[in-house]
Amino acid sequence: MMYYSTNGKAPSAALPKAVARGLAEDRGLYMPETIHTLPEDFINTLCTRSLVENSAVVAEAFFGEDIPSEELRRIVGSALTFDCPVHEVEPGIYALELFHGPTLAFKDVGARFMARLLGYLTGGEGEINVLVATSGDTGSAVANGFLGVEGIRVFVLYPKGKVSPIQECQFTTLGKNITAIAVDGTFDDCQALVKAAFMDSELNGRMRLTSANSINVARFLPQAFYYFQAYAGLQAAGKARDVVCCVPSGNFGNLCAALVAKRMGLPIKRFIAANNANSVFYEFLQTGRYMPRPSLATIANAMDVGDPSNFARIWDLYGRDARAVRSDISGATYKDSEIAWTIKDCYERTGYLLDPHGACGYRALKEGLRPGETGFFCETAHPAKFKDTVEKIIGEPVAVPDRLAAFINGRKRAVDLPRDFASFKEYLLLNCSSKKSL
Repeated sequence: MMYYSTNGKAPSAALPKAVARGLAEDRGLYMPETIHTLPEDFINTLCTRSLVENSAVVAEAFFGEDIPSEELRRIVGSALTFDCPVHEVEPGIYALELFHGPTLAFKDVGARFMARLLGYLTGGEGEINVLVATSGDTGSAVANGFLGVEGIRVFVLYPKGKVSPIQECQFTTLGKNITAIAVDGTFDDCQALVKAAFMDSELNGRMRLTSANSINVARFLPQAFYYFQAYAGLQAAGKARDVVCCVPSGNFGNLCAALVAKRMGLPIKRFIAANNANSVFYEFLQTGRYMPRPSLATIANAMDVGDPSNFARIWDLYGRDARAVRSDISGATYKDSEIAWTIKDCYERTGYLLDPHGACGYRALKEGLRPGETGFFCETAHPAKFKDTVEKIIGEPVAVPDRLAAFINGRKRAVDLPRDFASFKEYLLLNCSSKKSL
């Protein structure tokens, strides 16, 4: 499989280059040249197979031309050591629970898959330096997915003081090959530093750099597994007709993976993109104009993105036609007070406890579902990751799973840096190993 740049000014790349670079030479994002349609018989019988079995078939459609089938199935199996159940919250509305992985967030699968894929593709030839910007959950998922992987160093850039304390503990307490960098700025500043590093000729001449954000095809494509799993769950419940999918969206990698799943033949009727107060994409749906701006801090902090990278993929997927995008996707946006009310209301009525991001998805789905439709939303993180916020909303203690408690008790270590690229570049040059042949 070859991968092209969404900016259209860089040569196509084979999978090893696309994964190792992360970003194309023209600053575009890689996309597969072909999105294979899966057999109808496979779609109609999803509920008869396990999550790993179905995901292996999906992975084969993406990566089967480059990786032997047996090796690819091993990678899928080692990334998916947990389930992603579909839970009925109330009639017609289901939660796809994506928080049962090691860091209790949906990004665990993509991070673990990428770590194993990258190890296979590079074969341990020299040190690889992974740069990842995070607004909360990406950093913890990537750090834990790559923890202890020989030949790979991970640098997690996060906005200082703008992630939850538990999220911060999940990537600042690990040590080993993981370095946390607290940037005096926003997530968008962190993301800009990562992108600038990929474009810097001196850095790339001295070291091997890649990204584990959803800008990397090996991170975002495996998230398509989730949507086949959701449909399988609805099939098993006899509810797989007129299915609507709602995705809480920040950098839009997860929604983009869902759209790719539809292109592969998954019969999702339509999609809802749920935003917090960072409503750039929602406004695009209303006006047809994409106008990024600095992000706002909210209680759904992992969605605090003012210039979502994966908009480029969605725009490309729909032929740069706003009407085509709107034909498949509608949007919603919520203030903190609305998110808080939704968490409290859902908990009191149904007993189901949402995290702030899932609350956006739940509310957008509930408000947007039409008669005769069945919908599912992505519940992307465990509410205990936002313990202080959620406890204040519901007035009750939130139990912390043992896995999270272990992070809280660790010693936090982070490097403080300003938001300017010169400081970040100097730090990398002083702390990364010299580049070796690819």
